[in-house]
Amino acid sequence: MAISRVTKVYAIKDAKIAPLTADPAGGSATYGTLIDVPGIKSLEISGDVETKQLRGDNTLLASNSSVSNIQVAVTHAKLSLDVLAAILGGTVTDSGTGSTEVSTYDLTGAGATLPPFKIEGVTPTGGVDIVGGDLHVVLHKLTLAGFPDLGFAEEDYRIASFTANAEPLLANDKWLSIILNETAAAIA
Repeated sequence: MAISRVTKVYAIKDAKIAPLTADPAGGSATYGTLIDVPGIKSLEISGDVETKQLRGDNTLLASNSSVSNIQVAVTHAKLSLDVLAAILGGTVTDSGTGSTEVSTYDLTGAGATLPPFKIEGVTPTGGVDIVGGDLHVVLHKLTLAGFPDLGFAEEDYRIASFTANAEPLLANDKWLSIILNETAAAIA
């Protein structure tokens, strides 16, 4: 029997990003090492549709709609210097030894171009109608839409978040993939 194309979607268990290192037209997109988005809380996708109407003879003659933007909003409970470097640019440097170890994220330069990346999120097993299955959402090519929400909160945890705009890959024209698995699979 064929897999159902209909399911509930409950919770998010994991999300990872990967820097996009190559996107050749007609070739294959290449990504760097997967980086965990620690304490993932939500991955929300929205978009814009642009509609043009042709009117004449005092009536609607034709209408054409197309996707003009897909955006993702991500919130996560823990700050990751590696995630910052992948989505914002900059570098992470480790120094020292033992009790003097330090890990430093530095963003340098003015007007730097933001690096493209992909994100993939997955439901926990049981988060879909298929017993033992899961659902993955992949946005193949993203660029930050604004500076990430960082900082501190008085007497409370600070939740990190960012928004990014999608664009289709040059390699295969994909913006977004939603994959419903009969058997749960790891993010790849």
